[in-house]
Amino acid sequence: MAGNFYSVACPDCENEQIVFGKAATEVACAVCGHQLASPTGGEAVIEGEITDTVEAR
Repeated sequence: MAGNFYSVACPDCENEQIVFGKAATEVACAVCGHQLASPTGGEAVIEGEITDTVEAR
C-alpha cells in the first residue's frame, strides 16, 4: 500500500481533519490554520493527535 490516511485532531481547536500520511506539502487546519502535517520526503510529521486510521477501499 502506498500510504494511509489519518483522522487528525487539531491541538488548538479540536477540529478533526483527514491527512495523508505521506503528505508532500504542509497541511493546515481548515478552521484555525494550525499546521497539522509537515513533509519530510517520506512519512509526514503529524502535529496533532491521530484519532483514527481511514481504510483505503
